[in-house]
Amino acid sequence: MTASLPRQAAPPDEPSGPVEDRRHKIRRRAITLLIIVLLIGVPAGYLVISADQSRQSGKDKEAKYSATGLTEGWPSKVQRRLYEVPIPHPSNQVAYYETNNWKTSRLYAQFQTTNAGLDAFLQEMGVARTDLKKGDVTIGARDRKVTGWKFSGPGSRGGDYFGLVHRQKNPKPTQDVVVNTYNATYPMVYVVSRAVP
Repeated sequence: MTASLPRQAAPPDEPSGPVEDRRHKIRRRAITLLIIVLLIGVPAGYLVISADQSRQSGKDKEAKYSATGLTEGWPSKVQRRLYEVPIPHPSNQVAYYETNNWKTSRLYAQFQTTNAGLDAFLQEMGVARTDLKKGDVTIGARDRKVTGWKFSGPGSRGGDYFGLVHRQKNPKPTQDVVVNTYNATYPMVYVVSRAVP
């Protein structure tokens, strides 16, 4: 019996298979390039789009939370309960704005209501209409600047202003209230409620 010798590899100068023609080589390279573009380009494009959407979302949130002045609509129930601003039903022209810092949190609110609604609002706060003082604008210049409220002359367009400060012991909030009676049937109410965390 004769032992078989191991097969030797072909010399390097001899081709190992059929020679690749030019068209096939270009096609293979194009497919390789397409695969590389798909593997790198698609995820990179997705990241760019995602980053842009995230940046736009951040800008929207920044605009929302850094806005100054009032926002049309009702404060949340939590805000109304926390700041003890019981806006009555029915009310219209309702707007609010909340600010927070390490010293004081404030809720600014305005609404127009009926005389019965004004009485209910004051009663729920723990005060009465008789506590309102004619001509007493209790909301200070700083708070008026934040909201854009202007209390000049004897009431806006001829009405009278009435105001009160409802002080409470911490942690309960203190409320500054101004009522404009230009429309005797539907008084306009402005409130600044301050809470110390």
